[in-house]
Amino acid sequence: MDHVNMTVKNLEESVEFYKNLFGFEVKKEQPEHKSKIIGNDHVKLCLYEDPQMSPEGGIAHFGFNIENFDEIMEKCKSLGVKVFYDGPVQFEKSRSIYISDPSGYDIELSEIPGGGL
Repeated sequence: MDHVNMTVKNLEESVEFYKNLFGFEVKKEQPEHKSKIIGNDHVKLCLYEDPQMSPEGGIAHFGFNIENFDEIMEKCKSLGVKVFYDGPVQFEKSRSIYISDPSGYDIELSEIPGGGL
C-alpha cells in the first residue's frame, strides 16, 4: 500500500492515534485544507478533518503488516485500543488482530502480508 486519503472526525486525535500506535510522523501540514499527511517510509495517510463524517458504507477495513506482531496486543492494551474478537484471528498462514481508529475505521494488523497468499 502506498497511501490512503481519509476523512476523519478529529484531525489531532487521529494524528495522535496513528503516531502512538504505529510511530507515524507528520510529513506535511496542510492547514488550508484542515489536513495532515502522516506516515513512515512505507505508507502515508492523508487525513482530512470533517467532524460530521461517518465511515459506514466505505472501506470494510484496511490492513497494515506489523513487524512486531507479538508486541502489538500489549501496545494496544497500554494505549487503551480495543482489540476485537478477543485477540488474534488465523487467516491462511498469518495471524491478524482487528481494531478501530478514533473515527471508526476498522484496521487489520497482520503478521504476514496478505495472509501469506
